[in-house]
Amino acid sequence: MKKSELFFSALLVPVDYGMVFLAGFIAYQLRFYSFVTDIRPVFYELVFTEYIKVLVFVPVIFIIIFALAGLYAIRNTRRILDEMAKLFVAVTAGIAFVIVMIFFQRELFSSRFIILIGWLLTVLLVMIGRLLVRVIQHAFVRRGIGIHSVVILGNDQATEEITKIFYHQPSLGYKIIARFQDFSVETKKEITDKISLALVDEIIQTDPNLPKETSLAIREFCNDHHIVFKYTTDLFDIQPRQIEVNTIAGIPIIEVKRTQLDGWGKIFKRFLDIAISSICLILLSPLLIVTALLIKIDSQGNVFVRLPRVGEKGKKFTLYKFRSMIKNAHLLKNELLKMNERSDGPLFKIKNDPRVTRVGRFIRKTSIDELPQLFNVLKGEMSLVGPRPHEPEEVDRYERRHRKLLTIKPGVTGLAQVSGRSELKFEDEARLDIYYIENWTPGIDFQILIKTPGVVLKGNTAS
Repeated sequence: MKKSELFFSALLVPVDYGMVFLAGFIAYQLRFYSFVTDIRPVFYELVFTEYIKVLVFVPVIFIIIFALAGLYAIRNTRRILDEMAKLFVAVTAGIAFVIVMIFFQRELFSSRFIILIGWLLTVLLVMIGRLLVRVIQHAFVRRGIGIHSVVILGNDQATEEITKIFYHQPSLGYKIIARFQDFSVETKKEITDKISLALVDEIIQTDPNLPKETSLAIREFCNDHHIVFKYTTDLFDIQPRQIEVNTIAGIPIIEVKRTQLDGWGKIFKRFLDIAISSICLILLSPLLIVTALLIKIDSQGNVFVRLPRVGEKGKKFTLYKFRSMIKNAHLLKNELLKMNERSDGPLFKIKNDPRVTRVGRFIRKTSIDELPQLFNVLKGEMSLVGPRPHEPEEVDRYERRHRKLLTIKPGVTGLAQVSGRSELKFEDEARLDIYYIENWTPGIDFQILIKTPGVVLKGNTAS
């Protein structure tokens, strides 16, 4: 999912709110305009301040109805006429809901004129607002922003039609980088070379008649390289939980989602990360300052350590932690490998690490050393909840199934941490994190966040 698609889909919410509010505001002004009052005198004086108080909340009702109608779906290929038809029905449902509210709350107002004009204006203005957003989005696409760079795999009629559509309708946001008839060793090498140059976003298997083994191999290839896998299918395929169906030129195209954290899930999670991490940094600032002073007094070296870690899609970033070890502790790691207690996997862990300082032992036990990771969350490199961020040399030793851990941003805490912390074997930890990736819901995040302080207070060793 392109960031520009997430941005413009999220932008629709405030635009819709503003347009519904503006429609209600204009409807009120028109009702009390002299031309209208001459035709239909005002028998019930509607106080503007009271009207505005109600109008502030009415757009929220419409936004909820729009969401239920699928009007915030994140995709470029939706047809304008289909969207406008859905919008008309959704606005009508919103007005019907308002009428029901008026029926049960007669003291609000009794102006049928405002309801009728408000309905017409809402349909018109919301459509205009959405068309403007679409025009701006298409302008970005024409400048190469938000383009999906795709590789086409197939050699049938559907492949020909989709290829023509992509070439002749650039506003859809698809650019064909290469087209192959099969998924041979040579094809894989060519695609891998293009991926290494950041030229490929997704592979679309346009031929549904390819052998099942080939389709599975393509999907595994996409998972390994953190790109999107889509395929065409006939109308009798079953829709599992983690796929999304769209149509191009009347041909169903399936996107296999690697995680529920796509689209609005990603937007919601990012919003939650910014809000909670900001609040935590403000509330915990005295603790952060005291910890920094104690570290400086206790031993030589910087207050913070900057550690290389691997994040979403295998991208490297710098993780911030309070320093809990002696200066230049990393130089002693090779000498301590024989004492590694996590020999079951690629991780390195020593319970009584001789490199840890006195203050370091305390802040590790209480997980205070991990609080600076909230800055990583604000920067968008980490999330509050997710898999543990692993070191580059650990990731180099991953087996294929472990690479799914890199599908999403790593977290300050996670399902594995609240289910056993560092006592878990690596395979069990990976299994829990992969389960989280495949089954994410906002509820799971809240449960993990609520459990985390309790786990820390019990004194379990931080991971």
